[in-house]
Amino acid sequence: MWKDSLLQILIAFLPVSMFMIWYAKPERTRYASVFLSIGCFVAMLLSIRFTIANPGGYVMDLRHIPLIIGSLYGGFLSAALLLVAYAVVRLCEIKQTGALYAFIAFVIIFMPYLFSRIPVFHRSSGSRRLKIVLYLSFALIAFKEMAFLALKPSMFYSNGGIHFVTLAAFDVLFLAVILACVHFTELGMQRVLLQRQLLDVSNKYRNEMRRLQQFIDNTPLIVVFCDSTGMITHVNEMAAKMVSPLGRNDILHRNFIFFARQMNMHVEENPVTRVMRMGIRHTEVLRIGGKTFYTVTCPIKQLPVEGSDGILFIGHDITETQLLKDEVNRMERLSLVGQMAASITHEIRNPMAVIRGFVQLLNERSSPEQQSYFRIVMDELDRANAIINDFLSLAQNRIVEKEPCQLNDLLSELKPLLWADANMRGQSIDMKLSDEMDLLLMNIKEIKQLLLNLARNGMEAMNDKGVLKIETRNMRDMVQLRIEDEGVGIAPEKLERLFEPFYTTKAKGTGLGLALCLSIVERHNGKINVESTPGIGTVFIVDFCKPGRNCW
Repeated sequence: MWKDSLLQILIAFLPVSMFMIWYAKPERTRYASVFLSIGCFVAMLLSIRFTIANPGGYVMDLRHIPLIIGSLYGGFLSAALLLVAYAVVRLCEIKQTGALYAFIAFVIIFMPYLFSRIPVFHRSSGSRRLKIVLYLSFALIAFKEMAFLALKPSMFYSNGGIHFVTLAAFDVLFLAVILACVHFTELGMQRVLLQRQLLDVSNKYRNEMRRLQQFIDNTPLIVVFCDSTGMITHVNEMAAKMVSPLGRNDILHRNFIFFARQMNMHVEENPVTRVMRMGIRHTEVLRIGGKTFYTVTCPIKQLPVEGSDGILFIGHDITETQLLKDEVNRMERLSLVGQMAASITHEIRNPMAVIRGFVQLLNERSSPEQQSYFRIVMDELDRANAIINDFLSLAQNRIVEKEPCQLNDLLSELKPLLWADANMRGQSIDMKLSDEMDLLLMNIKEIKQLLLNLARNGMEAMNDKGVLKIETRNMRDMVQLRIEDEGVGIAPEKLERLFEPFYTTKAKGTGLGLALCLSIVERHNGKINVESTPGIGTVFIVDFCKPGRNCW
């Protein structure tokens, strides 16, 4: 009899045991309730299959334990299906009216609990579940006793109350088994919940790491991670592009010095080496690949232990910012020139006009031998006056009057003057004008001054027999002017300062001619660029945007 009872107990513990083995893998936790419900359904059928009746007629049956466990932890659907399966089997077994009444009473007790599973009770605490288990257990025990009394009431009082003791022992066993099953199932569910929380935290961590990785790879910064020995462990997309055609794998696990050389980094000391030696954050503006970068090199702190776990190098391209800064400085210098021109114009030109008048008068009254000296004085006064005029032209900030005209027409008007200058130098001019040329809004006086300045600069840069090429192109959105000489060219380090006021490459230049040209071009919604190769020549390219077009 006790062996049969042990079999019933093992069957009752079957779904709990299988559940504790099954949820060991985290990916299975999402199906924990389903698996437990299936296990309880199988255990209930096995318990019914191996039902035991003692010689006195009492039935040893623990089918209610899987029913309770599955209802508690399987959800509403599981509780409903288990109740239906139990009812079908139980109705087939009932042969006495008392047993039928006991079954109906059990269903009436169970139904409120069944509907309470939607869905708040499913998330209730373990203590409340324990109260419900006790309630259902005592209810089941009471109805089993009622059924037994209805079937054979005389057995309780025969043989000195042995059957009553047996029934009481079974009730205690039933209560102990159900409490043990609930305890271990509750532990399992808590572990499932912890695994789910751990899985959620792991997924969030992976997602955050993925977002961080995407941010590092897609950020418009050079990002390089090095270990504590200076070996590269990770580079982002921007850093990989800087060493093209080398790939990411070609620079990983290489020293940072190799990466710096591949980027043409101009630096006195390797920044990673400096941080490794000093252990503090280092910032520096470097020239990398012909561009200007603001770089930050800092140690990666190892927490919670003090010390460096590696080196982080970040480079921000500030080339455009530097160009804007240079442009602001240039505008400030132009403003200073304007203030100077406005303040000294009347103070200088009037005395100079008086001086020139008297020099000219003395020249007329002087002997022929001295007239050459007076002519030199007047030439220098005229040159000083021309410089003052350049100051005024450069500093003017008024709105110029413009009218529609063709660039080719202005060049045609200036052609005789340009040829005359070229012949005096022993040079020639090759002029190629576009057949079709759109009209531009121009101030004719300023554009002529621009053309003369650029052409004469080209002539002055060439030796005898040089050819000055002047070309116009009619493009879709702009009109382009190209003036190319065969001079000595301009060094790259001088090109950046070419349009600064007072900066000149000529021995007798004032440094205002190209600054004046730039001012004129900007007032006509244009841009001027210079391409020069030392020893070959220089090309000045001026682009004028056509009216109604958005070129820049």
